[in-house]
Amino acid sequence: MLSFASDENFNNDIVRGLLRRKPDLDIVRVQDVGFSGRDDPAILEWAASEGRILLTHDSTTMIDYAYDRVRAGKSMPGVIEVPDDVPIGKAIEDILLIAETSQLGEWEGLVIYLPFR
Repeated sequence: MLSFASDENFNNDIVRGLLRRKPDLDIVRVQDVGFSGRDDPAILEWAASEGRILLTHDSTTMIDYAYDRVRAGKSMPGVIEVPDDVPIGKAIEDILLIAETSQLGEWEGLVIYLPFR
């Protein structure tokens, strides 16, 4: 099963909805593991060390740092960028689709943009 982490500014309604729909989903919020206020490279480093795909709304700096990791040959289990204006239900559906149909390691080095169309 895939493991996820949501960054500090990710919509908690989406996280709660994911867990309501799939209670056994392996997802943690970075603020729950002591990473509140940490910079993007530190969060990506932690997510990589934990093998977690990062959920974010940050289409600017987080995505750039993710690609920097890939270019540097560092592990980057994946980043899913969800724009703030995507309806919560659509975000939940798309993330669950990824969680339920993907193989471990399938998103390594990739940035995925939601919503799926």
